[in-house]
Amino acid sequence: MSLESEADLSEEAMLPGTLPEPLRAELVAFRRDLHMHPELGFQEFRTTKAIKTRLERAGLKPRVLPNGTGLVCDIGADGGEWSGGPEMLAMRADIDALPIPDAKTECAYRSTVPDRCHACGHDVHTTVVLGAGLVLADLHRQGLLPRPVRLLFQPAEEVLPGGAADAIENGGVLEGVARIIAVHCDPRVDAGRIGLRQGPITSACDRLEIALDGPGGHTARPHLTTDLVTAAARVVTDVPAIVARRVDARSGLSVTWGRIESGHAPNVIPQHAELSGTVRCLDLEAWRLAPDIVHAAIDEVAGLHRAKSEINYVRGVPPVVNDPDVTELLRDAMTVRRGLHSVEGTEQSLGGEDFSWYLEHVPGAMARLGVRTPGERTVRDLHQGDFDVDEHAITVGVELFTAAALLNTGT
Repeated sequence: MSLESEADLSEEAMLPGTLPEPLRAELVAFRRDLHMHPELGFQEFRTTKAIKTRLERAGLKPRVLPNGTGLVCDIGADGGEWSGGPEMLAMRADIDALPIPDAKTECAYRSTVPDRCHACGHDVHTTVVLGAGLVLADLHRQGLLPRPVRLLFQPAEEVLPGGAADAIENGGVLEGVARIIAVHCDPRVDAGRIGLRQGPITSACDRLEIALDGPGGHTARPHLTTDLVTAAARVVTDVPAIVARRVDARSGLSVTWGRIESGHAPNVIPQHAELSGTVRCLDLEAWRLAPDIVHAAIDEVAGLHRAKSEINYVRGVPPVVNDPDVTELLRDAMTVRRGLHSVEGTEQSLGGEDFSWYLEHVPGAMARLGVRTPGERTVRDLHQGDFDVDEHAITVGVELFTAAALLNTGT
């Protein structure tokens, strides 16, 4: 389906599935409750229970995933909640939080859990899919849902290699699914709008951990030992530069450090140093080559300074590559709801997202959900303790997903 202009929307503008005010208020309260009670990956027991209870209250039959957190729930599937159906559309939300203190001191719904908060918007993602499910369940009872829908509430997105892989392998969450969609909060986009991109929209992300060792010694005689702090510093500065020169620059392969630790006294050359960071890549083929390239660069730099290196390269997630047809389904759905002006293009980010694992099996697409209050100049970035959203985004996300389900009529 292709919508060429807003003039073409006369019939589609009457599409059901908008969010009634009582449910909108309930969803805002639900999101704030999740925000106050964040849980880390594979520990989302309270979150899972809250979602399950609300779905069951709506007459649905959610099923908790084998690890005990996360759940799936089918709407309109023939023969039971796991049987799937023709052109089943899955809607995915991630439900975990981050190990970051909530810095919103003036916020009435700030996190009640020390050193934990929803700093990436997963509470919004969860609320959007829950709300869409409640609306679509009502439409199904009215005979208005053209094809079955699966609600997927996935744990542990923030835990490499991501809870998606486990949900697929052990939870069977893609059985019967033909397409899958998701949103991710974007603080650079105004609430009321979404960002879309065909092809890669996120990047690959791996974790890198390095241990450097040497005999240690006195800082007065660095020539008699391995100057381990200098060796670590050279790894920090030289390895990213070397790696960037060993692949096509357009692949965006980059190494960025998040932690370096060594030594205890100013006049003692330590025997041990530790570094950790991430490896990110825009290109799928370069991502496949990245471990060998990074290993070689670290060994070369460490060896030059007579340090012994031990490398733990943890594979994370490939890029999210949006399917063109599913991307256009989201574009059509948003256009029906809010007009052509509500959709903007978006760039590929260097952030990683385990939604990519689903796209290794079925076509799908992720949209960037605008959460910035229009006119606000300050950008509260993701993974920061002061991150928050304009809650109008919940209504937009729910109506985007319900429209996508109603327009998902196949070919």
